[in-house]
Amino acid sequence: MTGPAIHDVNLKLPVLHGVRVIELAGIGPAPFCGMMLADHGADVIRIDRPGANAEEQQCDVLLRSRRTITLDLKDPASIEVVARLAETADGFIEGFRPGVAERLGLGPDVLLKRNPALVYGRMTGWGQDGPLSNAAGHDLNYISINGCLAALGQDGKPPMPPLNLIGDYGGGGMMLAFGFVSALLAARQSGHGRVIDCSMAEGSAALMAGMWSLKHSAMWEKEPGQNLLDGGAPFYSSYACADGELITIGAIEPQFYARLIEALELDNDPLFAAQRNEENWPAMKVRLGEIFASAPRQVWTNLLQHRDCCYTEVVSMADAPEHDHNRARGSYLESDGLMQPHPAPRFADTKVVLPKMWQRDADREDILAELGMADPYRVKQTH
Repeated sequence: MTGPAIHDVNLKLPVLHGVRVIELAGIGPAPFCGMMLADHGADVIRIDRPGANAEEQQCDVLLRSRRTITLDLKDPASIEVVARLAETADGFIEGFRPGVAERLGLGPDVLLKRNPALVYGRMTGWGQDGPLSNAAGHDLNYISINGCLAALGQDGKPPMPPLNLIGDYGGGGMMLAFGFVSALLAARQSGHGRVIDCSMAEGSAALMAGMWSLKHSAMWEKEPGQNLLDGGAPFYSSYACADGELITIGAIEPQFYARLIEALELDNDPLFAAQRNEENWPAMKVRLGEIFASAPRQVWTNLLQHRDCCYTEVVSMADAPEHDHNRARGSYLESDGLMQPHPAPRFADTKVVLPKMWQRDADREDILAELGMADPYRVKQTH
């Protein structure tokens, strides 16, 4: 499945066509940023580390659509290759702890001297300074100091890790991609690059802006799991059906709520008369749970899917590519036999970059030839 066919040879080029980015190998948010840029046409050259597990990396969707060269950053000759690449680039991405790139000789001060218009993206958990700046951490840690993780708990239980979507990918990689494109626009106007200090802790805090709005409006005052968007509202939650399958209801607006309770024949039930009476929410949720548990999911899909009441089935990763809507839009595709999400977002009348999976050192000769440089490893071997 490759999505809608592209027939018009005059389609506009991808939006980042002509942009070159150098990405130092890392995990999580920095590769996700590189994927987003490559998905939209940037020439992303990934500097891989010797000894990395090539078999695992060949299955890593985050590494798609890159060119790749393996270089040992402990070797001065390899450092010079990276610096020369940065001279030819619009952007540079690194995800080390603060100070590591400087110790390698690849810090922003060095590279911006060689390329004043370079956009230098720094991806860290805590930011380049502050008491935690050099502390180890992962997504769960980064979203724990800004109210994000605390808001995800329910029924007095500790919050479940929300995969690593919020810190790594939303507050990290996506925020860095936004910062990169913003700084690139500024650099093309001024001729001067920028250094992006992208912190996953701060990026995920920014994602909480809407919750702060609710808090200031006295709409987010209860314990986690008892508020409007955290599973407390009976009309904004997920439910199990008789066959164990799951559904979601998101009927926040009055018109959607009215359609929901009418379809479920609850429009004359006094318990459901006042949608925003929070005192009744626990009892309403129990009642809805009993109703949905009384029949298999297909019964509820047949009843509610076309009622415009914010109803959907909960679909697994394995089943997502076969969902009718996803199939119709080509929302998933295969590359080298690996199913994966289609590049997003889409741009009208713009050619899509179809993903190509990573292959270790596949572009080594071409990259070095473009720089007019000899291979540092072969030079070593001949001396």
